[in-house]
Amino acid sequence: MASGVTRVIERCDNAVESEYLDLSECELMNMPDAVFHLMRNTVIRGCNLSHNVITKIPAKLPLKFSIITELNLSHNRLGKLPDELKELHSLEKLNISHNAFLSMPNAIYQLAQLKELNAEKNFIEDVDLNRLKGQQTLESVDLRENPLIRQIRSSLEGITSVRILVSPIVTEEWELIPGGEES
Repeated sequence: MASGVTRVIERCDNAVESEYLDLSECELMNMPDAVFHLMRNTVIRGCNLSHNVITKIPAKLPLKFSIITELNLSHNRLGKLPDELKELHSLEKLNISHNAFLSMPNAIYQLAQLKELNAEKNFIEDVDLNRLKGQQTLESVDLRENPLIRQIRSSLEGITSVRILVSPIVTEEWELIPGGEES
């Protein structure tokens, strides 16, 4: 435990100079309030919280780190994002891969500068296609290894204004009718 606290403090100290807060692999279950206190007079342009066991992002993260352009939340246990995330007006790159999202978080559709979204390997079945298409700055979306509904997957493959990655459809044996044809 003490080594984890020391690691977080050292990384906060490093962020003062680099403007990049890297709290990856710190065994965090949440974002400690002490981090916001330590970073109160520091400009942070990027934040990495990957490879922890975080289940909830505090609403104050986007308010305290409002000018970040990159946020990595991958490899955690997140199932939703706070609506306050929309306050990240400069966020260009968001990684929420390897989490527990069941649908695309609403806050994502409100990120005005988002260019790159990695939502690979979650449990996402549905995506609001109209809102996704409405993202003017979006360049790429990675939705591989998600159990997307077939109709959504087909519609996503038809979008050409954004580079969208989806896993190929795998036909299960039970989906085949006698004679080997898909139903």
